[in-house]
Amino acid sequence: MTTRSRLFAVTPADWVPGPGQGQWTYEEYAAIPEDGHRYEVVNGVLYMTPSPSVWHQKVAKRLVNLFCNYVEGLGLGEVFMAPLDVELGYGYVVQPDVFVLFNEHLDQVADSRILGAPDLVIEVASPSTAGHDRREKQDAYAGAGVPEYWIVTPDAHIVEVLFLDSGIYRSQGLFIADDVLPSQVLPGLPITVEQIFI
Repeated sequence: MTTRSRLFAVTPADWVPGPGQGQWTYEEYAAIPEDGHRYEVVNGVLYMTPSPSVWHQKVAKRLVNLFCNYVEGLGLGEVFMAPLDVELGYGYVVQPDVFVLFNEHLDQVADSRILGAPDLVIEVASPSTAGHDRREKQDAYAGAGVPEYWIVTPDAHIVEVLFLDSGIYRSQGLFIADDVLPSQVLPGLPITVEQIFI
């Protein structure tokens, strides 16, 4: 059994041929032959992420449905989900689980990827990805200027909402059960935590 087949956490993909770690760009990332694995680039480092679980996929699908009903239903923009590359900047290529682009930013949509920061990003954290979501990816989203970042934890049925303030994310709290999730970029968003985990 290889290291890759035993992968249960996000790990630097040091075995992938290409530039040295810390030097990966979108061009080198896009040239990786399709091998069935998911990769991201954060600060020029190529990472391999484990495949999402069935529960993870169900929660992500539920989030997409809820956000599509509100965002697209009101004609505010579009909702996207992984796998779809988002090039946040030089040396940063991520695949957020769910994200929103408002109409005024739809010019960021290219044929192969999204160019620039989404308006809202949601990561569905699992034990294997939670650390990466809260460190490397959170820093990447903050650095790119993503104004709002949600971390959804299915195991605990908790959602943390973070707003960008002077380049740093400030937590608005941990939300559970029938709490309505606050949003700065989507004021009036009528989503509760329990709706995500039905």
